[in-house]
Amino acid sequence: MFKGFKNFLMQGDLIVIAVGLVVALAFSTLIKAFTDNIITPLVNSVAGKSSSSGLGWVLNGQTINVGAFISAIIYFIIFMAAIYLVLVVPYKAYMKRQGTTVFGSPAPTKKCPHCLSGDLPVDAIKCKYCASELSANS
Repeated sequence: MFKGFKNFLMQGDLIVIAVGLVVALAFSTLIKAFTDNIITPLVNSVAGKSSSSGLGWVLNGQTINVGAFISAIIYFIIFMAAIYLVLVVPYKAYMKRQGTTVFGSPAPTKKCPHCLSGDLPVDAIKCKYCASELSANS
């Protein structure tokens, strides 16, 4: 049971989706801080409403809270570094031991001159799609 669960967790697609979700959530926090602390006060200042708290500039009674936005940027950078160090680096090492490269440049490929398939390994001698013989320089 535990081996099956471990295999499920270590699927490449699941890790990529998890990292993507975490990045999206962190980026969402950054966008929310930008709109709450910079855009909304600017819009309110044009409308003439007032704001009373926060650090930054005051424009027509609205505080443009630049400090909170800078804090959100720092949070985002630290959070992404932690995700990279806690999830991505160990997963890359684990997959490297398994013989698979993840989160890296794809292996070079060549194109079949007969069927024009372009995802053949460089050292392939036969096309996996049309079974044509390939020369070494194809």
